Amino acid sequence: MNRAKLPSFPDRLLEWWDRHGRKDLPWQQPRTPYRVWISEIMLQQTQVGTVIPYFEKWMDDFPDIRTLAHAPLDDVLTLWAGLGYYARARNLHKSALICAEKFSGNLPATAEALCSLPGIGLSTANAIISQSTDQPAAVLDGNVRRVLARHAAVEGWSGKTAVQKILWSEAEQRLPAARGADYTQAVMDLGATVCTRSKPGCDACPVAADCQALALSRVSDLPTPKPPIKVSEQTVHMLVVRDNHGRILLEKRPPAGIWGGLWCLPSGSTEARALASLGIAEVETEPLSPFEHKLSHIRMTICPLLLTAVEGTQVKCPANLGWFTSSEQDGLGLPRPVSNLLKKLNNGELN
Repeated sequence: MNRAKLPSFPDRLLEWWDRHGRKDLPWQQPRTPYRVWISEIMLQQTQVGTVIPYFEKWMDDFPDIRTLAHAPLDDVLTLWAGLGYYARARNLHKSALICAEKFSGNLPATAEALCSLPGIGLSTANAIISQSTDQPAAVLDGNVRRVLARHAAVEGWSGKTAVQKILWSEAEQRLPAARGADYTQAVMDLGATVCTRSKPGCDACPVAADCQALALSRVSDLPTPKPPIKVSEQTVHMLVVRDNHGRILLEKRPPAGIWGGLWCLPSGSTEARALASLGIAEVETEPLSPFEHKLSHIRMTICPLLLTAVEGTQVKCPANLGWFTSSEQDGLGLPRPVSNLLKKLNNGELN
């Protein structure tokens, strides 16, 4: 086809989405600002299939901003447990408190005001605006960056300011005159289902005819990969302290940092330091099988140590420590490796 006679980028994309796009995602029914906001935050760094059950449970427990604002942060983190990147949950809670106080329990109506809330950048703000009001607004999540970097053959890692500026321009140039909600979902769907990171389906792409990366045989080169993150090695000794009532000692993590605000097993870089943090000395420990847990920037080797039949009075218990039965543990926000470890212990699989 003569490129000069091609329908516009948004027209081709919307025609494709009408036939092939995802229209049954739970946050699309209905597309309210609150539901779009929660889904956009959950979908950062997380696949759709993983997010859906979390989103549905979230809406059951926190159906609106006021309910979320009035909920204890512990409840929010408990529901989030397993999704990772826990700062997202803390920011949702902070933003809900702000909205309840300053915006009558609603999200602000402009992208500028939305960007003033913790955890909301311009792409997320525009996604909320476009999908809840149907106004066209440019978005630039990971899937959209990949589509644009290939279609316009944009060089350079998208995390660089200069490259982002180019991609924003490309995104704005491709906006439709109407159907902002459908277009936003369509361009994200294209990246998620066709213009994928590996093995993209160029034969099925509605905008392949003028894709510059395809014309230059550079689809596999673009977008330019992110420079590798230096991954550090870390060994953590976790104490599985069980008292003579079968309860487990857990420690609430500081608000910021790894697993911020979650309940965790007391830990230290060495066994001695972990024990010293509890005021315990000269006790017998039973080493359990070490295992690996990977974070974005840390490869963690967790070495669990089991202490059983400990008297509660042997342990100094400040406010951030507490004893919990197995049923009580189910209602806490626990990091995944701790949750998995305690499940095995409670099921009698560790001793």
